[in-house]
Amino acid sequence: MRRAVSMVLTALLAFSLAACGNETGGKTETAATTGQGQTVKLGLTQFVEHPALDAIHKGILDGLKDAGYEEGKNLEVDSQNAHGDMNNTVSIAQKYAGDKKDIVVAIATPSAQAAAKAIVDKPVIFSSVTDPISAQLVGSLEKPDKNVTGTSDKVSMEQQLKLVKTFLPDLKKLGVIYTTSEINSEVQVKELEDAAQKEGVEIIKAGISQLSEVQLAAQGLASKADAIIIPIDNTVVSSFEAVLGAAEENKIPVFASDTDTVKRGAVATYGIDYYQIGKQTGDMAARILKGQSVADTPVEISKQADLYINETAAAKFGLTITEALKQQAKEIIK
Repeated sequence: MRRAVSMVLTALLAFSLAACGNETGGKTETAATTGQGQTVKLGLTQFVEHPALDAIHKGILDGLKDAGYEEGKNLEVDSQNAHGDMNNTVSIAQKYAGDKKDIVVAIATPSAQAAAKAIVDKPVIFSSVTDPISAQLVGSLEKPDKNVTGTSDKVSMEQQLKLVKTFLPDLKKLGVIYTTSEINSEVQVKELEDAAQKEGVEIIKAGISQLSEVQLAAQGLASKADAIIIPIDNTVVSSFEAVLGAAEENKIPVFASDTDTVKRGAVATYGIDYYQIGKQTGDMAARILKGQSVADTPVEISKQADLYINETAAAKFGLTITEALKQQAKEIIK
């Protein structure tokens, strides 16, 4: 009898030690670090549907696949879209926390903020967050201080303004539509205002709070401004056709801050490749799944912004594409 009791106690002790071994003293635990052959549970949350964010979504999964994590094999993906609703971002994040996902990847600032608030014991990787510090996702880009890191799609608004002035040398008034509740948009508008002051350009702002207000804001700007620029703003970009309609009706050129919106009819931008940003994010997530700590994974910002021009849009608004711009452009959309 004593021998049987001793064997039970030994087994219980071994089980207890194994359980303790899964706690990693300051490191967020993931399925990939607990043993080989386990399926990683990924929560992939996206704020709204539009081509740039959809390209990031695809890039993330391709980046993970290239690193050895493939959906249907060793990766279980739970993709959720908030459809531009802030409340939905919170519900999705809370669902992921309750489901004990091994890692959560959040596309766009609102989704990232919701995920970072709800999930504190697992890695949260963001993508397409313009200013992670202002969004209070990290305290430092070089050394993330929580369980959160990721990639930024920040572009220079000063460079965008100079591009607009290349097409419109006599630019006096530039309209901008942005979502007042998106911190990334507020940061970009402030940078645009600072740059405009140096150039002697007046910025006319149209702040919105929801998708249904985009068209009315665009119509208001079209009667006041010489041109319209759209920052990297998920709500406005997802309703770009409403902006374009008002701009075309009033023959006011519209410029963008992302490449996919140029393909949809904006005149030009200095933009980044969103699919590649997605792949970069997927690779980062894979490194963390393989054991790299979040604190040792700095926020990555795209170093290069390329010129994209929509030739058809430029002609529609009566704008000339100089030879210098043609030579500089990475892509001219016909």
